[in-house]
Amino acid sequence: MNFIYRLAQPADVDELLALENQCFESDRLNARNFHWMISRANARLIVAQADRRLSGYALVLFHRGTSLGRLYSLAISADARGRGLGQALLAQAEAHALERDCAYLRLEVRPDNAPAIALYQRAGYRLFDRVDDYYEDHAPALRYEKRIRERTVGITRLVPYYAQTLDFSCGPACLLMAMKALQPERSMHRREELQIWREATTVFMTSGHGGCSPQGLALAALQRGFEVGLQVSVQGPLFLAGVRSEEKRQVMRLVHDEFSRALAASAVRRLGSAPLDLKQLQAGGALALVLISSYRLTRSKAPHWVLVAGCDGDFVYLHDPDIDHSQQRLAMDCQYMPVSHQEFAGMSCFGADKLRAAVVLFPSNAAAI
Repeated sequence: MNFIYRLAQPADVDELLALENQCFESDRLNARNFHWMISRANARLIVAQADRRLSGYALVLFHRGTSLGRLYSLAISADARGRGLGQALLAQAEAHALERDCAYLRLEVRPDNAPAIALYQRAGYRLFDRVDDYYEDHAPALRYEKRIRERTVGITRLVPYYAQTLDFSCGPACLLMAMKALQPERSMHRREELQIWREATTVFMTSGHGGCSPQGLALAALQRGFEVGLQVSVQGPLFLAGVRSEEKRQVMRLVHDEFSRALAASAVRRLGSAPLDLKQLQAGGALALVLISSYRLTRSKAPHWVLVAGCDGDFVYLHDPDIDHSQQRLAMDCQYMPVSHQEFAGMSCFGADKLRAAVVLFPSNAAAI
């Protein structure tokens, strides 16, 4: 049986549904899902065709702005099994991921799916995590990944993940992750997320609730007993020009002035305006919360806090606390996201004034960096 590999078309949806129903008892994609994956999603849906019939498919999702791909699903018809089609579709998925400049491909598989596990292990995928209660029937998932652009791996320690629970609490969520990494006995819960937001917020949004300034987050971390470094490359309240209401602008100035007075009397280290030396910080056990423009990740020109969970010569690995469910993403898709150093340099230099802003938490025994 000779297979032809191509991208799926809307006319394939009926056959794709038949494959889905044949291969899976739960967690099935429906017709609407398939149409969205084919025409709108940041994805590649690859089909294998033989004798004018579909014999299998592989669906790969991409995370904009990162070098990460996710093998969302792989299905093979009963009459095509045992012919090497699984291996071939997996190779096709990797090839398409490489075309999209991905360095990693990740996937989830049920622990009782021995044939699939054997396929992934033969192809060089390594087990790196287990997620309980993942599938519709509450079965766990095993997480595998493969670095399809082989180089050194830069994640040197596990950093816990916490998803923000509100649209405006990315900064507190990142601070919770950093504090937990440095003090594993700490807990991460919504009560403290909201308390940090109350302490650190300013009004720099054109509407709705305000986000957290770097000064406010630095003071919140200091208040909790951490050694803190602060980088802000511009003077005055951030994003003032984007706010039309003079009343809001006055509030922003007042809040900023109070933060500045508190910082002047504090032990917070000033880190200068040059790009952070992430490798040096990592070597010293420090963790950096970095303010980025989310445009490269979501096409939304909004300030957004992420946590740098690791780095190597090729990538910066980010924990993004914002889970975009509209893109079929889960919390696991937002952990250790590999971003090239060039991409990271672009997203962490915000706006016309090239703002660089970061809050760094140091281990209690760290020497000055």
